[in-house]
Amino acid sequence: MYSGVPRGSEYINRLLEFTKREYGLIPTNIAPAKRGYFGETWRLNTATGQYFLKLDYSAKHKEIYRRSFTAIDRICSQGIDFISKIVRTSDGKLNSRFDSAVIGVFEWIDGENIQDERTKTAEYDMLAKIYTVPADGLNIPRVIFSTASVDLFYNQWNRLKNSYGDKTAVKICALFEQNRGKLEHRANRLTLFVGKCAGDDTNYYITHGDAGGNIIINGNRFYLVDWDDPIIAPPERDAWFGFFYWDWAAGAFNEALRRNGIAYIIRPERSAYYCYHSFFWYLTEYLDTYFEIGNRGGDMCEELKKYFTCWIEEEIRCADNMNL
Repeated sequence: MYSGVPRGSEYINRLLEFTKREYGLIPTNIAPAKRGYFGETWRLNTATGQYFLKLDYSAKHKEIYRRSFTAIDRICSQGIDFISKIVRTSDGKLNSRFDSAVIGVFEWIDGENIQDERTKTAEYDMLAKIYTVPADGLNIPRVIFSTASVDLFYNQWNRLKNSYGDKTAVKICALFEQNRGKLEHRANRLTLFVGKCAGDDTNYYITHGDAGGNIIINGNRFYLVDWDDPIIAPPERDAWFGFFYWDWAAGAFNEALRRNGIAYIIRPERSAYYCYHSFFWYLTEYLDTYFEIGNRGGDMCEELKKYFTCWIEEEIRCADNMNL
């Protein structure tokens, strides 16, 4: 779990009493659920069904999480049946508070979390169906093409430099220095694509942001879960994963849009923007985690070393070769 805090029987009993009181759920047992990076997740079994509990204690993310419920509720109200349905509180609220956390209860979706080429067609079709859902009036952010992720990263780097006596911070700063050329090049590329994309806010929809890693397969059914950070944005926020790496991906995404009545063709400059933006966004998320909980979730310097050689490197290598 993201919090890295072990939970004893006293905490678990209070959580069970809370779900009984606030949601009217009579538990038979509860166990940790290994789903999602942010938040604390549980699988709750009752006599009438199984439920997914997610609690977010993060100072930054719990407000993002709280906002997401209106988007999930809107999507479900349009007849979409392949996302996690919200279980409302006994008095009809979409979410609640437990200790200092925002808590949501969802119907449990059984199955296996898989991400590979086989799931992409189903993923693209589900996303395209989501884009048909009206976004008017939703209280979720609307994306602005900008270098904000780069600016935040460099502010965090300066904060690490000023973390006197923090040995992990010193090692992380050394890692960033080793990769300074790479960081500066990617910051410049992001600035380039901001210039190509800024000012055009057409073809914006409700987007997921991390669909590929959140596909659940149960038999011949596919589900798209973990709607923690929906944003009103162009489809490239979802489509850039694999856009550069697989030659067929853009065509498959465009075909899914066409099948679902979305008159739009994925634009390479927007996809490139999201590729470089995401590189820095993930970096800032790692660092936000470190500033909040330290190394409770694992050695952050080692995690960042892996990040500089992970899957996103291949996407960026392909984006670097784009002459737009």
